[in-house]
Amino acid sequence: MRLISRIAGGCVMLFVDGLFFDVFWVMVTLVAYFAARFLYRRYPRWWLSPLLIAPLLVLGLALATHVGYGAYFHATHWLMLALGPATVAFALPIYEHRAVIRRHWPVLAIGVVVGSSIAMGSAWGLATVFGLSDALRLSLLPRSMSMPFALIVADDIGGIPDLTAVFVVVTAVIGVAMGEILLKWLPLTSSLARGSLFGMGAHGAGVAKATEIGGEEGSIAGLVMILSGVANVLAAPLVVFLLR
Repeated sequence: MRLISRIAGGCVMLFVDGLFFDVFWVMVTLVAYFAARFLYRRYPRWWLSPLLIAPLLVLGLALATHVGYGAYFHATHWLMLALGPATVAFALPIYEHRAVIRRHWPVLAIGVVVGSSIAMGSAWGLATVFGLSDALRLSLLPRSMSMPFALIVADDIGGIPDLTAVFVVVTAVIGVAMGEILLKWLPLTSSLARGSLFGMGAHGAGVAKATEIGGEEGSIAGLVMILSGVANVLAAPLVVFLLR
């Protein structure tokens, strides 16, 4: 009996601390995402966005099994690494609609600078008004960038990348919801305006939503997302220095 107990205990430890634990949580994350995406395609409501539903499903299971964030992140960290190549993949639709972008690049450049300034300034200002700590303010600053850029900036300026990841997801969900509302209220008839709206306000999720509207909208949203990410990576340390 003791031998059987030791073997069982060893199997449990292997599951908890070893490869099976990592594979299990990777599979949980992927299943939660694809299930949420299937639900969203059937019922396209902003509050059923995979960016909102999938984390809630994973969080519920993690709480039920008493798995901490550190253990979960260690098991699934390679999924975060896949965000970089996924962001680069947006270059393909951008290339396909390069003629539209070439015609409107001055407007796009101005929009990126103005939009990025407003996003960072409003995040810092609201965090200051509500008396948040410096760590939280610095973590909020890159909230309007796509995830790969936001994590780099948060780490460089002294923020908490894990918190920044949460703020980025929340910004994306709210940005898509607000974008849908604004499209109904505002007379935005050009693909340039619609694409820029989602690319600047909701980064990756916004690009996906803009692509649902049209190919040109999706390409412009992807370009705005990438340009704003690069601009923010370069400007964020200077902005923080000036705000301090």
